[in-house]
Amino acid sequence: MKTGIVTDDSYLEHDTGAGHPERPDRLRAIRRLIESEPSPDWLPIAARDASLEELARVHVPEHVERVAATARLAHFAFDADTPACARTFTAARRAAGGVLALVDAVMARRVSNGFAFVRPPGHHAERDRAMGFCFFNNVALAAAHLRAGHGLRRVLIVDWDVHHGNGTQHSFYRDPSMLFVSSHQYPFYPGTGAARETGAGEGEGFTLNLPFPAGYGDAQYVQAFLDVVEPVARQFAPEFILVSAGFDAHRRDPLAGMDVTENGFAMLARVLLRTARDVCQDRLVAVLEGGYDLEALMLSIGAVLSEMRCERLDETVSPPAGDRPDLRLPLEIARHYWRI
Repeated sequence: MKTGIVTDDSYLEHDTGAGHPERPDRLRAIRRLIESEPSPDWLPIAARDASLEELARVHVPEHVERVAATARLAHFAFDADTPACARTFTAARRAAGGVLALVDAVMARRVSNGFAFVRPPGHHAERDRAMGFCFFNNVALAAAHLRAGHGLRRVLIVDWDVHHGNGTQHSFYRDPSMLFVSSHQYPFYPGTGAARETGAGEGEGFTLNLPFPAGYGDAQYVQAFLDVVEPVARQFAPEFILVSAGFDAHRRDPLAGMDVTENGFAMLARVLLRTARDVCQDRLVAVLEGGYDLEALMLSIGAVLSEMRCERLDETVSPPAGDRPDLRLPLEIARHYWRI
């Protein structure tokens, strides 16, 4: 089976203005990587527009209308971080739809897994608010689509972006059919993601946050995925795994203070890919979130795409040398809700 790849020219037309870190050059760099190292294992999947009905599975109509209204304006800013232009709504709708198209391709077994290279990103977008460079929550929309369009009952969302995915967490905070796991620098933007944020109501225990101090790198991230993320994921037994794949925890990234390398991201991907192989027929889709150093972005995506060939899943994943992470509170919380 092949790895599906989604990209689209419309994603380049979302203009954030001079000096903004979430810029079209990010996608151009990824395209150069794909074009310079073509692989017979990659299958392009055509993006499409998400329908208004599909957007409404996560976002209130008023929010969709506010984003759509920017098409009549040359420039508009939802906040200091989140500027829009006349082509933003088109790009954001096609970004969400590109992820849905990739999810459909995996469910139809056209590909075994995939990576959606979309922009604008999505994991900060709330049901009624654009923020943090994000307009529509691409991963949350994909999870809702898997339930509404494919009848799945358990979806795992893993967010390894350096910033907490507040929008995704809030979308499913009371929902036991969606397990949301996030590793992120803390305290940091957007201010959410404390370990004791574990869900509410029937969804209590189905949110698992791993708030890391600045400076954590490959050794700490990989150990946390082995000790906490993988055993909880296997017990949850998802029918599909979605990854909010931000690469701003890389040591070169200008917006954060983590020390992860491209090799670290490769090992995180291998942990999730082997879980997908063992529990959900390889079904895994990664969706681009952050990552603002172009060289680090290319190196990290190249490493993850290499893992998606699934040739090394049986190789041991061992944390590199380094101090062990402080996982006392996340482990206590995970063991309270899960048998690990």
